[in-house]
Amino acid sequence: MDTSKHNIKTLFAQLGLDDSDTGINRFLEQHRLAEKDSFLDASFWNEAQKSFLHEAIDDDSDWAEVVDELDARLRH
Repeated sequence: MDTSKHNIKTLFAQLGLDDSDTGINRFLEQHRLAEKDSFLDASFWNEAQKSFLHEAIDDDSDWAEVVDELDARLRH
C-alpha cells in the first residue's frame, strides 16, 4: 500500500511532467483555464493523463486532493 503523502511535485511526476519547480511553474503559466473550462477534459492532457485524473476524482482516491489543488492553480 502506498502511504506516501501526495503533493504537486509527486502529481507532476505521476503524470509524466517536469516536476522541478521551474517545470511546474512553466506548466501553470502556459496552461490556464477559465472557470467554465473542464479541468479533466482540457486539451493539454494526453489520454493516459486524462484517464488518471478522471480515476483520481471519480474514485476519490488519495490523489484527489492534489488533483483538486492543480485544478485550482490552473484557474488563478
